[in-house]
Amino acid sequence: MPVKATVWRPASLEQLQQLVYQARQGSLIARGLGRSYGDAAQCAEGNVIDLGGFDRIELDPVQGTVTAGGGVSLASVLRVIVPAGFFLPVTPGTRNVTVGGAIAADVHGKNHHVEGSFASHVRQLQLVDGNGEMRTLQPDGEAEAADAFWATAGGMGLTGAITEATFTLLPIRTSLISVDTDRHGTLDSLMAAMVEGDARYRYSVAWVDSLHPRGRGVLTRGDHTSLEQLQEQASAQMADPLAYDPRALASAPAFLPGGLLNTWTVRAFNETWFRKAPAHRIGELQAIGPFFHPLDGVADWNRIYGPAGFLQYQFAVPDEAAELVPRVLEALRGIGAPSFLTVLKRFGSANAGPLSFPGPGWTLAADVPAAVPGLFELLDRLDEQVAASGGRLYLAKDSRQSAAMFQRSYPGLDDWRRQRTRLDPRSVFSSDLARRIGL
Repeated sequence: MPVKATVWRPASLEQLQQLVYQARQGSLIARGLGRSYGDAAQCAEGNVIDLGGFDRIELDPVQGTVTAGGGVSLASVLRVIVPAGFFLPVTPGTRNVTVGGAIAADVHGKNHHVEGSFASHVRQLQLVDGNGEMRTLQPDGEAEAADAFWATAGGMGLTGAITEATFTLLPIRTSLISVDTDRHGTLDSLMAAMVEGDARYRYSVAWVDSLHPRGRGVLTRGDHTSLEQLQEQASAQMADPLAYDPRALASAPAFLPGGLLNTWTVRAFNETWFRKAPAHRIGELQAIGPFFHPLDGVADWNRIYGPAGFLQYQFAVPDEAAELVPRVLEALRGIGAPSFLTVLKRFGSANAGPLSFPGPGWTLAADVPAAVPGLFELLDRLDEQVAASGGRLYLAKDSRQSAAMFQRSYPGLDDWRRQRTRLDPRSVFSSDLARRIGL
């Protein structure tokens, strides 16, 4: 839901500090590129800070690190680091998020089961706290600074404004991904293959046919292509192994009728998508964009949902509650809620962030048209099952969970609140999300 707020774009650190120092209680939130699906970066009748002016990027190829401003997009970082032989340690499903936003949401990617979430690779960050003071936070520093770091990582911008961060990079020899693809006729087969491949693949993700009664899907797994693999396949990219030039390939129409996405059209799409995928293919070379950020290749892709829009339901549950994955899909089918973009991933170990989303087990994300009758009532019931299983919802994607659901499913909340009070004693930083769920 749109809200009214005053947007500020400080041109210097001093201007940002003054803005925070003069702010009243609950009146500020920083905003990146607006890719959260809910109200995390909204502050109704308050002030939103656009950190686009904090755009420094400095690569240290010797240390294998980059220092980037909080307002720098991952897209901009990639344009610097990939031609130099490096890749992001973790990338979400879009490159159009800022470094500050990636830390505040502690984003995850296709490699969480191997390398954790984004904050696990941050060596240091600069934070303007609720008093307008600059703090340097490190995850392995002295206890007070480390606790503040982990409260900020996943803290949804509520501990202060992240102005800069230094994080480690992954060395690569080419800008291609060597991808193995397998079709699975049942969800059981798909999930078993994902578990079996945890130790063998750096990247793993599955598309699930949400409308199919057996939950069939397509599993894609891979790693960065070596120079030897490039030579073996006689790739034309041998002339420039680190070439990188992502771009949007198409644009969704400016207006689509609200009923375009329904059970029948999504079923037809899913059938085509499943049949189009190879039953088994090894070592296909794919560019970074199509493998990691497929929706970035279609400008304004959200228009396909029509004027009523959509919501994403993303939850994480431990391995022992894996049966909740097919149960949620069955429940969505039961009310005729079509999801043509349904993604299943594996999670590895959690980090020390009290509000960080990932923990060992499974995460399912389903994009559903918001106008489906009975959707919100169903999701409330599913929330109860997620919480009872020891799971939780992803704050960066949430737009409707209750305060009771949130407080029940994040057991580290009291520790986070203590750190938040220390970093922002005047409670200057707030958001519509924070007010909705009682943060």
